[in-house]
Amino acid sequence: MCRCRYGNLACVDDDLEHALVSVGPRLRALRKQRETTLADLSAATGISVSTLSRLESGARRPTLELLLPLAKAHGVTLDELVDAPPTGDPRIHLRPVARFGMTMLPLTRRAGGIQAYKLVIPAGSSRRRPEPKTHEGYEWLYVLNGRLRLVLGERDLVLSPGEAAEFDTRLPHWFGAADEDAVEFLSLFGSQGERAHLRARPKARQEPTPDGGRE
Repeated sequence: MCRCRYGNLACVDDDLEHALVSVGPRLRALRKQRETTLADLSAATGISVSTLSRLESGARRPTLELLLPLAKAHGVTLDELVDAPPTGDPRIHLRPVARFGMTMLPLTRRAGGIQAYKLVIPAGSSRRRPEPKTHEGYEWLYVLNGRLRLVLGERDLVLSPGEAAEFDTRLPHWFGAADEDAVEFLSLFGSQGERAHLRARPKARQEPTPDGGRE
């Protein structure tokens, strides 16, 4: 436990500094996951593109005046944006964000690394016409319910419950409901080079047949 002659002031300063340093990677991860450009975010917040870029790279120290409109634009609380130190409550208070014809529920709060989301595309969603986009990163999808249409480069796939896909997000991609029914799926998104690995199911042991062969 951190101690100092002035009580916990030094500890608070250290926690605050750590939170502020983590803002840049968190801002970049949020923007990439939502497939939003710096220009789009600038238009939504009134913050210049150059300032947004410097915030994400860590070259600009975040201030409350900058963080408030960014938190609103990304649909998160200020505490979630800066990854504020815990206050004794171990629960994660998740806030769904409705955007691009679907609802996104963040499942992780740490800055950097792989970010996890649960996404729900409601029945009859307007998200039907493929609009492939590209950005830095790597994504892994796992379908929970419904049927998910995934357009990946020249390929047009339909994933059913229990099926997964992973891909480099520099390849043009888009996903939406494959039919009029709702679809729920998990998304793991990481920076370039970070991949989610699936463990292969072990093959069933083959029993010998009466003729000495294998089934």
